[in-house]
Amino acid sequence: MDADAVTPPPAGFADQALVEIAQAMAEPARARMLCCLLDGHARTATELAVAAEIGASTASAHLNRLIGAGLLRCEAQGRHRYHRLAGGEVGAALEAMLVLAARQREQAAPPFEPRTPPELREARRCYDHMAGDWAVRWHEHVLRQGWLSEKPDQPRSYQLSSAGQDALAALGLDVGAALQQRRRFACPCMDWSVRRPHLGGALGAAWLALLERQAWVEGALDSRALRITARGRAGLQGLLSEG
Repeated sequence: MDADAVTPPPAGFADQALVEIAQAMAEPARARMLCCLLDGHARTATELAVAAEIGASTASAHLNRLIGAGLLRCEAQGRHRYHRLAGGEVGAALEAMLVLAARQREQAAPPFEPRTPPELREARRCYDHMAGDWAVRWHEHVLRQGWLSEKPDQPRSYQLSSAGQDALAALGLDVGAALQQRRRFACPCMDWSVRRPHLGGALGAAWLALLERQAWVEGALDSRALRITARGRAGLQGLLSEG
């Protein structure tokens, strides 16, 4: 046997599974369906057919392919069947791919506009922290104020200034608890809808928790979208206009 010959890995290996998942996504109608479901809501085959701009019978075949690939799950309720993303990791993978898609399109085409609901672009959950336009503006504010700065020895990781600790504590944020967590304290997290970073890490999660306690944002029961309340909108506008 040729010493340089490469034996293909047996079926079932991670690389083959990746190929199958990518092939399931790599079709315009199926991609539209997946993006439509990024808001966390469950939808019927008819609703997804409309979103994908295809017929009902064609939509059924596409949905079966996505279910078979483990990207969607179907739930029966009475006479209706509802489809949703199979889990949070599917949503995270789609968001990461939308960031890549935006970069590719911007190199040779007009600005990329994701086909996602407006409420998700304004504010939504990204794992345990906030994403969307308001989150990006907050991230830029804390950097502009000098509350956070990049660690010289750890790219994509932030350190907190003494002024930042005082300012965040004055807002009611428990910085000490965030610092004690066994995870990255603060880092930029690329926002696929705005295409600029928002604040991730333990500090990002603590900021979202504070906004929820103060009733500045409200989460939907069946969606990752976050609604900025009237009180929150006034508070955030006032806070972000400082400096």
